[in-house]
Amino acid sequence: MPNRHPRDTLEVLSFQPQNPRPDAPPLLFLHGAYTAAWCWEHYQPFFAAAGFENHALSFSGHGKSRRREHLDSYSIDDYVADVAEVAASLRTAPVLIGHSMGGFVVQKYLERHPAPAAVLMCSVPPQGLSAAAFGMLLSQPGLLLDLNRLLAGQRVALDTVKNALFAQPMSLDDLARYYRLAQPESHRAIWDMMLFNLPHPQQVLEHLAGGRDSLRIVGASQDAIIPASLVTLTAKSYGVEPFIYRGMGHGLMLEADWRRPAQDLIDWLAARFSPGT
Repeated sequence: MPNRHPRDTLEVLSFQPQNPRPDAPPLLFLHGAYTAAWCWEHYQPFFAAAGFENHALSFSGHGKSRRREHLDSYSIDDYVADVAEVAASLRTAPVLIGHSMGGFVVQKYLERHPAPAAVLMCSVPPQGLSAAAFGMLLSQPGLLLDLNRLLAGQRVALDTVKNALFAQPMSLDDLARYYRLAQPESHRAIWDMMLFNLPHPQQVLEHLAGGRDSLRIVGASQDAIIPASLVTLTAKSYGVEPFIYRGMGHGLMLEADWRRPAQDLIDWLAARFSPGT
């Protein structure tokens, strides 16, 4: 079971391994839009069992974090400040693992803060959300409309959640539970990702301990929100090779086959932070 720490009024779910890896920094998981720390429910115990101390943050206005009623007032810079607040409370600088919007926050955080490594999962690219939104408008206009309804706190069909996040089989019970946990997103943060606060890749790389060798970029072949072509664009922007998982959708960490990318990530981290490296 996770230990819940109030940390002022930010929700942080923390897992401490029974057999910690002595040279591994803590991991900090960052969620995407419409979700909160709960979306890492599979990854957190799995990574702890592999020896990694890990924490999952709910950004301000999300989950059980502060001021849900003021969600629309929060910018991407506010989410970056949340990350800095939690990172400063950990024993050492964490590895940052961000999904979708969380990956965008990772990039903005790294413009000014150091980290030993970072992982961008199905992340909004440094070029912003515009290409993803335009592509969805052409290929799946109904999905784009429903995502805008979610943004405004309106109800949508369960099929929308399935089509947006998953390419693999998902039980109706789990799908309904994820829908109940989902929430609106800050319009201000969405506009930051569209146009007004885009990352600068060179600054990002300068704050990674190993430069581009410390950056892992992951995507999914069936992603309806951040397609594999945009994950490849992100990878080219940083000069690294992307890892695209076939037959999986945007919600990589909740898909039926979530262990596959999780284990690959554990192997990558273990190689980076094994004794003597």
